[in-house]
Amino acid sequence: MSQKQLKEAFISNLNGTTLLEISVGLSLAPLCLLCRGLLLLLYYLHYGKPLSSRKYNLLLDFIVLISPLLFSCTVLSPLIFFMPPVIAAFCAGIFSKIYSQRKCGIGVSFRQIVNDFQETCLDPEYIPSITLFRVFVNVLTSISILAVDFPQYPRRYAKTETYGTGVMDLGVGAFIFGNALVCPEVRQKSCSIQPKFSYLTRQVFSIWPLIVLGVGRLFSVKSIEYHEHISEYGVHWNFFFTLAFVRLAASLILTVFPKNKSWIVAVNLAIFYQLILNITSLKMFVLHGSNGKDTRVGFLNANREGLFSLFGYLAIYMASVQVGLYVLKCRNFVKDWIKAICFLILMVLVLFIFLHLSQVHVDPVSRRMANLSYCIWVVAHCLTLFICFVVIDLMLVFTKLLINGSSVPCCWNVIQPAHSSKKHDTEAMPVKRESKLLHICLISAIDKNQLLFFLLANIMTGIVNIIIDTIHSKTSFALFVLHLYMFLNCLIMYILHAKNIVLKFW
Repeated sequence: MSQKQLKEAFISNLNGTTLLEISVGLSLAPLCLLCRGLLLLLYYLHYGKPLSSRKYNLLLDFIVLISPLLFSCTVLSPLIFFMPPVIAAFCAGIFSKIYSQRKCGIGVSFRQIVNDFQETCLDPEYIPSITLFRVFVNVLTSISILAVDFPQYPRRYAKTETYGTGVMDLGVGAFIFGNALVCPEVRQKSCSIQPKFSYLTRQVFSIWPLIVLGVGRLFSVKSIEYHEHISEYGVHWNFFFTLAFVRLAASLILTVFPKNKSWIVAVNLAIFYQLILNITSLKMFVLHGSNGKDTRVGFLNANREGLFSLFGYLAIYMASVQVGLYVLKCRNFVKDWIKAICFLILMVLVLFIFLHLSQVHVDPVSRRMANLSYCIWVVAHCLTLFICFVVIDLMLVFTKLLINGSSVPCCWNVIQPAHSSKKHDTEAMPVKRESKLLHICLISAIDKNQLLFFLLANIMTGIVNIIIDTIHSKTSFALFVLHLYMFLNCLIMYILHAKNIVLKFW
């Protein structure tokens, strides 16, 4: 077998892992974020000032936020169920130290502190959990697309062939979900009075970078005979085309249907697509081609997975639009967000019940077809991850209030602590101090150039695969390459952010 055939076989015919293992693995990113926030607050408590060095902030963010995720999907994957408790215990130790060494509110009972925390006013204009979700999905995707080519990356985490739940299967849907959370229809605060034609024209224009990237990837892959998993999207199709056409289709739908009813569109679309799969020969066509022997003759046969999975991804996108509208509702107080979390948790429980019923009585999860079970699974897990980030944000706000400090980048701004009065208005000043720290945050740096970050990850992945025999790499070398790859990508984003450069041409 040639090197190309070896690498294609290495990522083919896989069956995925359990829903539980994926859920446990997803909890690592929020826990790492909590750990980083508590370490910064502990530093603030000891030295009376935030960590201001850009170099040390970058190293701290990379070591605490990126490196554990990389280890968790390589050499520490056999210990994945032990990692969250260990990190949580470490965070509990840091919080205990902060709580015991705080200098304000010492005579106040813990219950009163909690009551005051619930009445704390937060900045309604900035919801960090949305940024955190999108950035970490991008980071996890970037790690996986290169790590999957190394033997240290468990095969059960890679994309499944037909049915099953792999970590990378979830990543594809989560990327769609994250894009919809900040789509123009969600961010628009009032009903548009502009003509629909001009609005659609703008949306068509806005997807041209994705089309260009898709065409560029197609020609580059074919010209250098780069290894590819044909049953993933097809012969000519790729994820950039999927992102572009899903966004365009969603914009068309939302000019006809009210955006606050997008969940109805999502449900009907997913169910209708599943019915077509079950009662017609469409499922057999997607899986085996028109002749039943996996033919790739003709454009439709060649790209059947990419084309027909658009219906499932569009359903995920529309569901995420509804989530985005709910999340962006004006909530000023912590207690309002606690109520929102409870509602979202209830939705997650309902979705997991439907997921079980769908897998047992309808069809197992299939990323290849993006069927009903896949849509439910993606939305349920994305909501779970988003809830985790909201909870972590609130925990950091609580800790900041304990020490009367505000020194965690990409965390909620406290507008007014509950115990503030006119003679204590200066207590709201830490908000300004926090805003000055945003420029030294790796999360903000990646968020400013998310498409570029993803593009660089794809380019670097291609370069590494061309010059290195990844399949036969030793563990120490694989870890070095993966860390260097992620650090270079993060460093480029960090430098661009420090110079306030945003590479966006549309």
